[in-house]
Parts: sequence; structure tokens; C-alpha cells
Amino acid sequence: MNLKDKIAIITGASSGLGRALSEKFVAEGSTVFGLARRQDRLDTIAEKLGEQFVPVHCDIQSPASIDSAFAAIMNKTPVVDVLVNNAGLGRFGPIESISVEDIDVQSEVNVRGVLLCAQHVAPVMRSQNGKTGFGGHIVNVASIAGLIGNAEISVYNATKFAVRGLSEALMKELRNDGIKVSCIFPGTFDTEFFDTAGVEMRGRAMTVDAVAETVMHVVQTPDNYLISEVTMRPLRTSS
Repeated sequence: MNLKDKIAIITGASSGLGRALSEKFVAEGSTVFGLARRQDRLDTIAEKLGEQFVPVHCDIQSPASIDSAFAAIMNKTPVVDVLVNNAGLGRFGPIESISVEDIDVQSEVNVRGVLLCAQHVAPVMRSQNGKTGFGGHIVNVASIAGLIGNAEISVYNATKFAVRGLSEALMKELRNDGIKVSCIFPGTFDTEFFDTAGVEMRGRAMTVDAVAETVMHVVQTPDNYLISEVTMRPLRTSS
């Protein structure tokens, strides 16, 4: 997809991968609707990127907030070319330490939020396919934890495995409507995620820019084929 004059929606846009992707989409000529809870950070990004970045307050854990955010977006544009479901979080620890709230928040953000955002854009993209022959692209950012289980991240593992299954199902459902669905499985990369999760990042990590460049490559492929899954890992696991 040539991204000039395209419309992209990116969740978790206030920091890390979401911010890096917002900057790259804008550099390619797209208008980005950046969704996140932290309005002050979104406003800072908007000051840097200008009118091509439109900040939209949204708490992905809240269905009502998602509905409100997408209603605001659709009031500004009838078109959505790309959705990047990037927002996510993790709470780690031994199984006996995991609370019901830990289970709920990870499930609601990492799985339900992805599904609800896709629900909002799928009808729009189907309509675009009928007009132009190509609907758009949904990119779900999962994790290497969606492919392999690890000790003390059981709930996070479960949510990311769910994102993989959801992505494959949506790909098969939407591909004949001209809509691409891709799932990205990054290994460790350097963001605030580990601070939020309360764990120390181990070994070497990929840069945010490297992961963002990979997502951009997937999105910029020609319209007549799709890359359904991409796995990324650091080359070396220790310093």
C-alpha cells in the first residue's frame, strides 16, 4: 500500500511502538488518528507532527470509550485504510499471585480491545473494497508470547495466543473482501512495557524503530498479497 494520503488508526499511540509508528506513517504522508489514555502525551506528539496526527483519547479497556473514539473518528473521515491494534499490557508473576483483576485487565485490553477495534473498521473497509477493489489492512501486534509459553506469564501468554487465533480467523473471514489481516510477534524490544509490567528486561532487546520498520514493511506490501504473520527476535539473547 502506498501510504500517501491514507488514513491510519493506531492504538497505544502515546509511547513506544505506537508513537514510532505514528511518526513513520506521518512521514509517509498518512493522517494518523492516535488513540491512547494519556492525553498529555498525545498532545505532545500532535505538537511535533502537526495536523497529520489527530489525538483521540481512548481507554482500550472500556468498550464505551472505544465506541466514543471511533464515533469521533468517523465524524472526521469516512475512510480507514489501516488499523494497527498496538495497545497492550502485561502483569506477570507466579500463578498463585495472579488476581481476578489481573486476569480481567489483560483479557479486556489485549483481546477484547483488539476485537472491538476490528469490529469498528471491518464494515468501513468492506465498503471501500466495493468501491476501489481493496478494503484496507488490519495489523494486530501480539508478542512472541503468542507463540511460546513461559513461566510466570500465564495470563499474558493466554491473551497473546488468543490474538494469534483471532488474527487468523479474521484473515480468513475478511481476505475475500479485500481486507488484509496481519499478526506481528515481536520478541523483547525496548519500551515502557517492562516498567509497567514490573519486571526487568533480560538479555538483548530489539529497538522500537526496528519493530516499527518491520510493521511498515508489512503494511507497504502490494495490495494483491498479504503477509499474515511475522515473528521477530533479537539476534543474540545475552550481552
